[in-house]
Amino acid sequence: MASFVDYVKVFAQAGDGGNGCASIRREKYKPLAGPDGGAGGHGGSVILRVDPQETTLLPLHHRPHLRAENGTMGMGDYRDGRRGEDLVVGVPQGTVVTAEDGRFLGDLDTPGAELVVAKGGVGGLGNYGLASKRRKAPGFALLGEPGEEVTVVLELKSMADVALVGYPSAGKSSLVAALSAARPKIADYPFTTLVPNLAVVDNPVARFTVADVPGLIPGAAQGKGLGLDFLRHIERCCVVAHVVDLAAWEPSREPLADIRTLEEELSQYAQGLDQERPAGAFLPPLMQRQRCVILNKIDVPDGREMAEVMREAVAGFGWPVFEVSAVSREGLKELSFGLAGLVREFRAQVPVVLDPDEAGAEGAAGGAAAASTRDETHVTEPTTGATALEPGQRQVLRPTPNTSRREPGFSVAAAQVQGVAGYCVRGQQVERWVRQTDFTNDEAVGYLADRLARAGVEDALLKAGARAGDTVVIGDPESGVVFDWEPTLQAGAELLGARGTDNRLYESQRRTNQQRRIDYHAWMDAKARAREELAQEREQGLWTD
Repeated sequence: MASFVDYVKVFAQAGDGGNGCASIRREKYKPLAGPDGGAGGHGGSVILRVDPQETTLLPLHHRPHLRAENGTMGMGDYRDGRRGEDLVVGVPQGTVVTAEDGRFLGDLDTPGAELVVAKGGVGGLGNYGLASKRRKAPGFALLGEPGEEVTVVLELKSMADVALVGYPSAGKSSLVAALSAARPKIADYPFTTLVPNLAVVDNPVARFTVADVPGLIPGAAQGKGLGLDFLRHIERCCVVAHVVDLAAWEPSREPLADIRTLEEELSQYAQGLDQERPAGAFLPPLMQRQRCVILNKIDVPDGREMAEVMREAVAGFGWPVFEVSAVSREGLKELSFGLAGLVREFRAQVPVVLDPDEAGAEGAAGGAAAASTRDETHVTEPTTGATALEPGQRQVLRPTPNTSRREPGFSVAAAQVQGVAGYCVRGQQVERWVRQTDFTNDEAVGYLADRLARAGVEDALLKAGARAGDTVVIGDPESGVVFDWEPTLQAGAELLGARGTDNRLYESQRRTNQQRRIDYHAWMDAKARAREELAQEREQGLWTD
């Protein structure tokens, strides 16, 4: 059974929001004392969080369906529903999340980082929250919004400093076992390493991690061998170390050609990489990162002579060369210090990224020390718009005004609605209003009409060229709510009838004067025809007085 999984497809379903409650408070001597229905609770979200204790995506491989808790509905006596619990799933550090269509969603590369992959539905308001001066006792409540349902792809990419690459049986696992306390599986046959192994190397210069990648062969970038499955673990490494097997010197294969072949495979793989990195990350392209060559197995017969020849041949690359033996442990100390120096050099080139909370606290403190630190480091400023402060200034954070309730953004465009020419209205806020409307309640439908009119949807439809009777859909043209638009509907609670009804939805049953005149003439004509029939029957002798 597999013990390591670095690629998995997960179906995430957030919790639905609870429905609001339509209730009227009843007290002694106070019949129908007013609305008291509470709001429904919000649904729980599905959240991915980096857990340092996790090293594989195997738990999600066995449980790919993630479902958060639903919110409960509101109750009378002003009681709101309970909010659904969020489902927090731990993932290893270095997990990249993409949508099913390939869209980049997030890169979880720091401990404790979180990503909301499926947002819970919003709970509906009760009739107490819908009461106003004109609509004092609403006989309806809003429905809870359904939670998001998404399918995401999780891909684990190792967060190692040094990546050991080479042909199968080059001695990469033996080097990892000799440099660290890790004990990977070691055997004398190719493809012994089936999963990448991570090891920590303690060095006085720098403490760094090493990734033992399974052996690569020509065509690995196209999926041959195990290359395509594990080349992703090289993307984040700052140093690529080529491990050359000196014991595999054959006429048909020489070590220098192995290095060129693997570099070509890395180049082909790098062409298909998404070079966009998350904010704050700094990684040069894969082919521009530091390289080194490790000549392994110098303890074999003629190994030192072959190492001397290889050193001269590799000098043309301009890379550091290390001669080691994992069996006799010769040259391991020099290799450890050499790799630590390369890692330290790379870390010195990477700007320090401070946490926004730390940056805000540092700015509020003021002082020359804080100002000099900002000059030397890259600071990710808070989203509230904080700027660099002069010494002695006080930082004031002002939240951005929320205009979503006052200006619900929407768009109106001509579209084919279920095979008929019509108009499509799209917007996050207006679509939410439709989802929260109970279309079995006439008063709720009238409330929706009021909200759409106040938002300017009617005016936008008129500007787009819509006419009475045109087909209009709110939401997706294939799955949205379709209706025949009637622009003459007026908005206003004064047009409401009895509680639970809306007069705008009913045609007037009162006869006009013209209809009364037509009915009167038809009645008189019917009486005249009846008299004529009676006179004819009397003339024929069918009856007498």
